Amino acid sequence: MDAIKGLMDFIDRAPTAFHAVAAIRAELEAAGYACLSERERWQLEPGGRYCLTRNGSSVIAFRVPEGGLNHFQIVASHSDSPAFKLKPNPARTSQGCAVLNVEKYGGMLMSTWLDRPLSIAGRLVVAEEDGLRTRLVNVDAPLAVIPNMPIHFNRSANDGVAWNAQVDMQPVYGMEGADYLQTVAEWAGVEPERVAGGDLFLYNRDRATRFGVDGAFISAPRLDDLECAYTSLRAFLAAKPTGHVDVYCVFDNEEVGSGTKQGADSTLLIETLRRIALALDGAPQALEAAIAGSFMVSADNAHAAHPNHPDKYDPENRTFMNGGVVVKSNANQKYTTDGVSAAVFERICAGAGVPTQRFANRSDVPGGSTLGNIANAHASMNTVDIGLAQLAMHSAMETAGARDVEHMIRALTAFYEAEIDVRSDGWIEIK
Repeated sequence: MDAIKGLMDFIDRAPTAFHAVAAIRAELEAAGYACLSERERWQLEPGGRYCLTRNGSSVIAFRVPEGGLNHFQIVASHSDSPAFKLKPNPARTSQGCAVLNVEKYGGMLMSTWLDRPLSIAGRLVVAEEDGLRTRLVNVDAPLAVIPNMPIHFNRSANDGVAWNAQVDMQPVYGMEGADYLQTVAEWAGVEPERVAGGDLFLYNRDRATRFGVDGAFISAPRLDDLECAYTSLRAFLAAKPTGHVDVYCVFDNEEVGSGTKQGADSTLLIETLRRIALALDGAPQALEAAIAGSFMVSADNAHAAHPNHPDKYDPENRTFMNGGVVVKSNANQKYTTDGVSAAVFERICAGAGVPTQRFANRSDVPGGSTLGNIANAHASMNTVDIGLAQLAMHSAMETAGARDVEHMIRALTAFYEAEIDVRSDGWIEIK
């Protein structure tokens, strides 16, 4: 119950990737993790606990073992979710209403955003005497709505609609003359004229909740992938110190391909691992040797079999909410799981008493991708793609199994505490 409530509270406090990372960093610092700067040289101590952020929307934390550098065991997830982002000149007027000019961020189910209470959150760039600073903002009140067309003017609406993001998805936030920037600046505690820029998003105001008989399910915005970001954080903080370097990663921009300075396709992970290796063991090839013996878990939620559309799923490789952690496979390497990495992870889960399930798409239904194979191109190691089964992925409200929250925490705690010894002859020992 505590873990489920913690997840729902975390999602409610994280309307954007910036807020998610700020909340994660606060928890890490409260647990004794010292925040490092990428602009400074690192001095790492045996037994030390450290974290760093990039762009305010990605975070990495790690703890140094007492015995020096051996290998890394990494869990990676992402902080972003599909949403509507405000364009650089968002304010416009239409039919007596103040309307925001927005564009899609990521592949979303657009219709689920209609007729819901929405608001604005993100970061502002604020002009100060000595330069520019960023400041988080969350207009924590109902501010806007994307109105549907009445059925009277679109009699075929229930037969399917082709939504146009430029035409159909522009939110109304006031009457003509209303100033969204004035409201946003007030919530940020700055004067509007000092706002030099920003990255602002619409977010769904609906709060996370449990529903169903015995509270079997969770309904919330942004379950993909804040559920994995939260459960892996709980596991990372709960795990006992080991003889390897435990690493916790949350990357931004997975929903748009990860190709940013703070995404999984950046140098963030490999640069962090390199600096750890240099601080702990400056010998030539120390990093390469450590990575060769390392293991990564790429944690991003999975598709649960839909009770109304079972034909969309592979008969033997479909997964279910509350059925345990999902191990995801794809022959074309959209998921980077292979026979070795799946077997290692499933064995760790079995030892912890955590149920697992296996997912693969129908051969005629292409699936999505995630960050594991992208991160692997920069730091190549044994990697498994996992997640928790959910419905309505990329909807404004998503659904997952309540019991799976504890399943994931236990599985990833066991992963961090296990000693995975990857040997050059192909033998893998799990202690």
